Parts: sequence; structure tokens; C-alpha cells
Amino acid sequence: MAAFVVPQIGCLEATGEADEPYQLFDPDGQLVVPAAVFFADLQAASKSAATIRSYGMDLLRWYRFLWAVDVQWDQVTRAEARDFCRWLQLADKPVRVHWRHQRRGITAPMLPAPRVEPGTPNPVTGRSAPGRKYAPSTRAHCETVLRTFYDFHLDEGTGPIVNPFPLDRSRRNARAHEHHNPLELFRPERQGRYRPKVPKRIPRRIPDELFNALFAALKYNRDRALLAFWVSTGARAEELLTSRVKDASPGQQLVGVVRKGTRAYQQIPASTDAFVWLRLAQEEAWRKGAPRGRNHSLWWTLRRPWRPLNYHAARAMLNRANDLLGSNWTLHDLRHTAAYRMARDPQMSLTDVQWVLGHAHLSTTEIYLAASQEEVIEQVLAHHARRAQQPAKPPVPAPGYNPASLNTLFGGLP
Repeated sequence: MAAFVVPQIGCLEATGEADEPYQLFDPDGQLVVPAAVFFADLQAASKSAATIRSYGMDLLRWYRFLWAVDVQWDQVTRAEARDFCRWLQLADKPVRVHWRHQRRGITAPMLPAPRVEPGTPNPVTGRSAPGRKYAPSTRAHCETVLRTFYDFHLDEGTGPIVNPFPLDRSRRNARAHEHHNPLELFRPERQGRYRPKVPKRIPRRIPDELFNALFAALKYNRDRALLAFWVSTGARAEELLTSRVKDASPGQQLVGVVRKGTRAYQQIPASTDAFVWLRLAQEEAWRKGAPRGRNHSLWWTLRRPWRPLNYHAARAMLNRANDLLGSNWTLHDLRHTAAYRMARDPQMSLTDVQWVLGHAHLSTTEIYLAASQEEVIEQVLAHHARRAQQPAKPPVPAPGYNPASLNTLFGGLP
């Protein structure tokens, strides 16, 4: 399975339409109808367009595997599902061909040698670079999506009569949470048979001195304003980019965002410095001719043609600063940094932090109460330093020995 090649055929395309935001096409350019029906059911269940795209990418990966083994989607067995999960575990991730190369008819990737070996920890942040293999979280998400996809068609009567992605043998016959203690949290008991174990990740914050270096590496006031808002509000990167000019209230130090999960509008507090950098960025953009108005976007590109800033452009901005520092911070690390700062403040209650971050459960906010990896390492190193500074104490003679005899034998005891 490690040497099995899955061609990069078919595609998932954005339509720009509200009723059908994404469509899955086969190698002949024909619409994959089972996926389209599944996407419609997801939209009826109030799933966002980003969720539909995430599910569509997993379905595209599954369909490419089926096209490679020449098996129809409704004729698969658990043998194909098992081999697909093995292939995800053993095969290398495909290297995407840049769109500029695709226009010139180049099908093989033309990439320079990587600066660091995949999977190597970054010397500044300590975070490992993306590896060559699919991450356990990617494989787990793919297994869940495909099990849900076949459960949907099983209920509709349009797919196989048996789900090729079954539940674990030890848990499929019992009722979920049948022996649950009401004083404890619920545990995931409906686990798929081929679902990998995902290690629990500790949120990584940016230390203050490294954040100052990252802030100083930025070139434009717009970028400084973005970082100041992200690190003071704790909003997700894409949430802050939904703000419009009328959503920023410097007098009350509030900025309005659209929450990712509920799509609800919420005003969250921000620092004074964030609004100062925002005003400087707005004045510069308006002098260059950027659109202005209460209903316009709060964040724009830096040059013509003027376009509202999207997530990919914001991530590219941060990556340019990372290249100067040799780090690999992400936009979500800014949210973790804000959460750590607020949760570790003794004057701020945890329920207030939960409201600012938009967490549905308080247990999600509690993970920021624990010490971060950097703090644990600092405390352990300080412990070793204290141990090294302690004077060595000579061993005490065991009871029953005559001190005078020991003095004569060893030449004097302290």
C-alpha cells in the first residue's frame, strides 16, 4: 500500500452559489451526484460552507482511491475501506502542482528543496514542520466523514446495505454511555474501527518576548493592527476578517465579529493599541484610494485592485514575518496567546474568558489554565539549577558506629 499511486484526478470546485457552494467532479468532468446529495443534506443541517468544503476534500480523496482501484462507490466492501485507511497511514502526501505550472501544462511538481526536513521541530517555536505522511487528525477526520457519508446513503437506501466503515467491534453492540457517571464528562464511545488514535495537542502560546519580535518584523500598519486585534480579542482569524467599518467602536473599545460555529454576531473588547494601529492603517489606505464607508470591509489589500482581505492573504502576511525570524507561528497561535493571557489573570473569571472566546463548553476553556509547555520547561530547568546550587552534604554514619574509630580509620570526619 505504501507504493500504491493514486492519481490526482477529479476536483472539488467552488461555485459561488449559496444553495450549492461546492461541487465534486469526476475525471470526465461529470458531477458526482451522491456527493451533491450529501452536501445538500449537510447544508440542511445548518453546516457552513467551510464544513462542506472540508467534507468534500475527504470525499475527493476517497473517490480518487476508488477510481484508482476501479470500484464503484456503492459496491465497496470493508476490504476497500480497510485498504484505504492503510494507504492513508503508509503513503506520502501528494505534492500539489502550482496553478501557474498547470496553465503551462506541467503535471509534475516543480518545487525547490525544502528548507527543513519534514517533521523537524522549529528551533524558535518548537513546533514540528508538517511531515510527509498524513497526520492522525487528518486520517481520523476522513474516517468520520466517510462513515457519515455511507450512513446517510444507508438511511436513504441509495448506497450499500452495509456501511464499509463500521464501528469498533467492542462498542458497536452496546448503547453509548450506558454506564456513564453523571459526575464525569462524557467520553467518545462510538468510535470507528479504522479510526486512528489522535494525540491530545497542548495549545501553544507565543511568549511575550517572541511576540514583540514578531510584531516588530511586520512592515505595514494594517498588519500590526491585525496582530493587535487577534492577540487582544482572542477571535479566530477568519472571524476578525468578517468585521466591517461600522463594527469597530473605538469609543467603547469593541469590535463586532461573526462567530465561526453559530454564525452569531458578537461584540468583543479589544485593546487600545489595536484601535490606534487600525486608525493609522485606515488613514494610509484612504489616502491611496481604498473604498471607505460604514458597510465596507474593515480590512483591505495593500494595493490595487482593492479587495477585502481573506484568510489566505492574512496567513501569507504572517508567513513573511516568520521567514524573517525563522519561526513557524500560525494565526491560531495568536488566539491561544490571548486565551492564555486572559485565563491566567486572577482578576478575570473563567466564564468571562469562555464568553470572549465563544466556547460552547467551559471544559474547552479550562485547557488554558494548565501551564504551557514553555512554562513547564522553565520550571523544570529552574529545579535542576536549584539542585546544582545546593551544597553536597557528607553521608551520616549509620547508628552503632563509633565516631572516634571512624576518625582514626578515615583521617578525620567533619
